[in-house]
Amino acid sequence: MPTLLLPSYNYSTFLSLAVCTWLSFTNLHAIAAISQDWPAWRGPNRDGIAAPGQNPPVQWSETENIVWKASIPGRGHSSPTVVGDRIYLATADPVKLSQSVICLDRGTGKQIWQSEVHPSGGDPGKQVHSSAASATVAHDSGQLFISFLNGGSIYTTCLDLQGKQVWQKKICNFVTHQGFASSPVVHGNLVLVSADHRGGGVVTAVDRNSGTPVWTESRPKLANYTTPSILNVAGRTQMVVAGCNLVSSFDPLTGKKLWEIPGSTEECVVTAVTDGKRVFVSGGYPKNHAVAVEADGSGRIAWQNTARVYVPSMIAKDGHLFAVMDAGLAVCWKSETGEELWKERLGGDFFASPIMVNDRIYASNVGGKTFVFEATPVAFKLVGTNQLGNEAYASPVLCGSRLYLRIAVKGDPRQEFLYCVGK
Repeated sequence: MPTLLLPSYNYSTFLSLAVCTWLSFTNLHAIAAISQDWPAWRGPNRDGIAAPGQNPPVQWSETENIVWKASIPGRGHSSPTVVGDRIYLATADPVKLSQSVICLDRGTGKQIWQSEVHPSGGDPGKQVHSSAASATVAHDSGQLFISFLNGGSIYTTCLDLQGKQVWQKKICNFVTHQGFASSPVVHGNLVLVSADHRGGGVVTAVDRNSGTPVWTESRPKLANYTTPSILNVAGRTQMVVAGCNLVSSFDPLTGKKLWEIPGSTEECVVTAVTDGKRVFVSGGYPKNHAVAVEADGSGRIAWQNTARVYVPSMIAKDGHLFAVMDAGLAVCWKSETGEELWKERLGGDFFASPIMVNDRIYASNVGGKTFVFEATPVAFKLVGTNQLGNEAYASPVLCGSRLYLRIAVKGDPRQEFLYCVGK
């Protein structure tokens, strides 16, 4: 059971929780119609799928279909957060080890402000592919939330839209293995944070307005890197976290454990997705493992395989599951049975998560090449291959028929850019 950090409930508290649940459910559906924004990790519905009806380019280069190109200070693998007329990114200075959030003008790419969250102590991790700013900013109702690994601890910070700090909360001490990349997730009046590590991590919820802890759940003493998923699955709202050799489901408002099974590998990075009945997760250490779990609490595994989808998150749509494997293979499975319908090689290594609009998937490899392909159960069809810079870790973002790509040019000095791709 989680450790609840609330006073005894009364009728008004239960009423508030009920209203919050209803608002959260309706907001998840209402936000699907918003094509202009990408407010958090994995997009408006937190599943990597952009609102339908958009028509971004499939071909671009340094001289074609580039609306603007902006220099980004420091280094980070944070994906862009795009809301209204602004874009937000996390970044870190590799020399000072400071960690910041920057704000850009959406129309021009011009920097509006940079807010230094931590002046020093940023921890880039012990893995060559990690950074000290890998989490993605979450925007909700005029507030910004970001998590950083700093000085041996995880901190979540709330900023206002002018970059002023509202509150900062230490989540837990943290034993660094490869690094930290879990993004904060807003759900109703709560900010949910996952911080698994070898010293014994937590999944926790804090009040979005004050940072006050609401509930916390202890986790095994194992390294893990996933961002919590809020899923409407099997008839209820569930928060799903995979990794530490478990697939775990919680009530996001109270932290009550709904179900948990030994159905995952030890280290996972992907954010779980669902087809409405099953939850899909995958990992890559110490074994390659993709699994579909029935989300009704029965503990039944619908299917599993040994595909290595370790870092890039998957996409579930219309009874099918699409994935880009770390080694550069795109694949489509039936979500109910796991039957492989097709598998095709793209090329290169992949750490960024793919995104989908209509029946098209955009996927960037580590070398800065973005592949665009038609993804239907019938067939794979490559429609575009586009090179910018020579390094890409951040996942692409698509809204308003424009694509936002965080790209680096390796060298001395290394330089990061944010590209706005559009017709």
